[in-house]
Amino acid sequence: MISEILIGDALKSNMAIIDVRSPGEYSRGHIPSSINIALFNDKERAHVGTVYKQNSREAAINLGYKYVTPKLQFFIDETKKHAPELNIIVHCWRGGMRSQSFAKHLHDNGFKNVFVISGGYKSYRNHVLDYFNNPFKLKILGGFTGSGKTHILHDFLNDGHQVIDLEALANHKGSAFGAIGLGTQPTTEYFENLLQFELSKLNISKEIWLEDESVSIGKIAIPMTFFNQMRQAPLYFINIPKEERAKNLVDEYTHCEKDILKTAIYKIAKRLGGQDVKEAIDFIEEGDFYNAALISLHYYDKAYLRGMEKREKNKVFSINLPDTNHKANSNSIKLFVTQHLSE
Repeated sequence: MISEILIGDALKSNMAIIDVRSPGEYSRGHIPSSINIALFNDKERAHVGTVYKQNSREAAINLGYKYVTPKLQFFIDETKKHAPELNIIVHCWRGGMRSQSFAKHLHDNGFKNVFVISGGYKSYRNHVLDYFNNPFKLKILGGFTGSGKTHILHDFLNDGHQVIDLEALANHKGSAFGAIGLGTQPTTEYFENLLQFELSKLNISKEIWLEDESVSIGKIAIPMTFFNQMRQAPLYFINIPKEERAKNLVDEYTHCEKDILKTAIYKIAKRLGGQDVKEAIDFIEEGDFYNAALISLHYYDKAYLRGMEKREKNKVFSINLPDTNHKANSNSIKLFVTQHLSE
């Protein structure tokens, strides 16, 4: 049986989801739990599209059959790997010819229940963007660069709190140094999909902790509807001495080539000023990463304060901490929050 299924029902289902779009479409953004079994590769899809525009729909369909026919057994075999019980969900961009043809092929070759997502990936994207309009009970952990906020959030998670690690989803730590040691970032589209996917695992009627971020994390952007809620949420700002944070930055970022660190310094050169840039580069050359980190913190601390000034003052709570011991700091923050809520 071939049936249509709404995106909400598809996401709640335990069935595997097959995305039949091209690898290029899939890499730009997809349902995080889906499997890509492409009807056409990127070149084939482009060729079919060109023939459709320049010749006719019929000519494009005939070309499509030419490309697809040698792969028909592969489609069956590959899909069975993910759906041995022979129940499957399929989608393309809009739930049109690609997914319908793929679904019919599966059904004609023994699959019992084949569902096509109504509206395809486009309906999923609408679902994702609409999801960020939900009211969330957010708590934001803030602090100057080098405070160890990510480690603290992971401690919160291990202690049973609901946590979203935005920097992990963005594959970037949010500063000019934030890409060091990491691979390629996802597209903003896929970041949005991942964020919604992680949020959907949580109870959004209960508190969710996140790290304070600007709207951009590296090259990706946080959805504005969600970011605005982050800005309106209570901010628990941990105030740790600059010297301690510089030590933490040395531990975190100096396991790489000096040229990588120098490139990061050059990215903020206009904000640092010529003399500070020269001194920071000299310190890196000498292997004095601590003093180079202190110089970079001149810029980052000022930038963070400017961002914090945009928040409502009655929603900012400062917590003074002596160092970056994240275990001790997570306990201090949880105690502070508990006391604050009881007042």
